[in-house]
Amino acid sequence: MQDVEVIVEPEAAAAALDPVKARLLAELSRPASAAALAARLGMPRQKVNYHLRALEAHGLVAVAEERRWGGLTERRLVATAASYVVSPAALGPVACDPDRSRDRMSASYAIAVAARVVRELGALWRRACREHKRLATLTLDTEIRFRSAAERADFTHELTAAIAALAAKYHDEVAPGGRRHRVLLVAHPTPSKEREDATCH
Repeated sequence: MQDVEVIVEPEAAAAALDPVKARLLAELSRPASAAALAARLGMPRQKVNYHLRALEAHGLVAVAEERRWGGLTERRLVATAASYVVSPAALGPVACDPDRSRDRMSASYAIAVAARVVRELGALWRRACREHKRLATLTLDTEIRFRSAAERADFTHELTAAIAALAAKYHDEVAPGGRRHRVLLVAHPTPSKEREDATCH
């Protein structure tokens, strides 16, 4: 089981977003049979089997083991990942695209850039997994509580200058064997816990 799986196919995304199938995915963090899931969730076994077949067809669950009971075979299934995220690629031509944004200081541009990271990094990671390779990435995640809007602006100017200096120092357009890397920095207000809880209900 992977930590996270990026869903690219529209049909797989629709399956994962279906309330019943999403509940089954959550229950399958550990292997379970259709009979066990039906008893646990109070659903008819035939209905559980129907949803499990759809999830398996889209590669969201896989067979963990098979057990023989007399003349019957019991299949225990497990989710392919602990959690899932839908790639913007699943939305086709209406997916977020930073190139369509006119305001690079807007929230919509930041969202589009973040969506591009999910799309690009998801594709690179899938290929790395198929080839049993590690993917070189760097993630920095921190919080800053600014004393004032003026200090936030000063921080923005200093950070921009520092990144520009580092990019100028290390960027080499013609180095043999060089490989481009995308560097993304996003700053946004941290949502309050109360607002997050309200959004979930």
